[in-house]
Amino acid sequence: MRLTYGDDPSQFGELTRPDGPSKGVVVVIHGGFWKAEYDLELGRPLAASLAENGWTAWNIEYRRVGNGGGVPQTLDDIHAAIDRLASVDGLDLSTVITLGHSAGGHLAVWAAGRGRYAAWSDPTVPVTGAVSQAGVLDLVAADHEDLGSGAAQAFVGHAVTDADAAVDPRQQVPLEVPVRCIHGRSDDTVPLSQSTDYVEAATAEGADATVELVNGDHFVVIDTTSEVWARQLELLDGLAAANG
Repeated sequence: MRLTYGDDPSQFGELTRPDGPSKGVVVVIHGGFWKAEYDLELGRPLAASLAENGWTAWNIEYRRVGNGGGVPQTLDDIHAAIDRLASVDGLDLSTVITLGHSAGGHLAVWAAGRGRYAAWSDPTVPVTGAVSQAGVLDLVAADHEDLGSGAAQAFVGHAVTDADAAVDPRQQVPLEVPVRCIHGRSDDTVPLSQSTDYVEAATAEGADATVELVNGDHFVVIDTTSEVWARQLELLDGLAAANG
C-alpha cells in the first residue's frame, strides 16, 4: 500500500502487512549517504521479509541531498513519515522499531530521540527501539574522515561540529529506548568505529545499546538470504518482547 505524508514526490512510503497478526511496525529507512541517487528500492526486500516474518513494514522514502533534502528537510520527512502511521487504520503502534542501513542507520537512531528537540517535539508515534545496520552514528567523525566523499557535510550543510547535537546520534546519548547495532567486519564504506564507539559512549551513560560484529561487508546486513539477516530478525523479536 503506497501512502503519502506530504506533497513532495519523495514524501511517501510503502506499507506491507503480514498475513496474520502483526508483531508491531518496523520502519525501514534506506541508506545511500543521504543522496538522491539512492531510493527506497533498497528497502523493498527487507520489507517483504519482515512481513513474511510477522511484522508490518513501513518502507519510507524521503527528500535527500540533491532533491530538496538535507538538514532539516530530511529529518522533517522522517519525523512526518513515522507520525503518518497514526492515521492508518488497524495498526497497533505499541511497538514501533526503526531499522536503517548506513545513512538510514543514522536516521533510524536519530528518530528514536527526535522528541527531545523543539522542531520534532511531541511525536505522535514514538519509536520504541532502533536497529542500526552499519549506521553512520557519529557525524563529526564521519565529516572528519570524509565518509562518502563529504556526505556528512553535504547533508548538514556545513562542517559538522558539537553545535550539531540535534542531528548527530553520537551527541544524543543516552537515549531512552534500546539501540541495537550490527556491522560487518569487512565494511570498507562505514568504519566499525561508527557503531562500536557509539555503543561504548551510550553504555557509559547508562543506555541500553549493543553492537554485534558479523562476517561480511557493508551490504551483508541487508542481504535477506544471509544468516546476518536472520540474526536481525531475532534482534527485532527481542526488542518487541522487551517492549511488551
